[in-house]
Amino acid sequence: MEMRKYLNQLLLKVDGLHCIIITDRDGVPVLKVSHDKAPELAMRPNFLSTFAMATDQGSKLGLGKNKLVICCYSSYQVVQINKLPLVISFVGASWCNTGHILSLEQHIEPLLDDLQCAVADS
Repeated sequence: MEMRKYLNQLLLKVDGLHCIIITDRDGVPVLKVSHDKAPELAMRPNFLSTFAMATDQGSKLGLGKNKLVICCYSSYQVVQINKLPLVISFVGASWCNTGHILSLEQHIEPLLDDLQCAVADS
């Protein structure tokens, strides 16, 4: 509950950010905070799981391990950060400041140790 409260505070720090979702590599949500403007389709496991596939394809370019993917759509943007076995996904409005979203990574990183242990144990 405390982690969810902390993520909710981070969500409110970035204007236009709709949700923060921490999932396993298969797109199964481990922790999620959102408000009513978040698009339901972008929070489904089948959408979130495509990150692992995109990361694998991106790594084949010979440029090294892929760290993140930023997708921009007409109304939304999705930023997904590779922290395997976890993936952090941010969904925001198309006009949301992507740099501000990326700066949240350093605030979320301390939470990941406990969550990674939980995912690894299951």
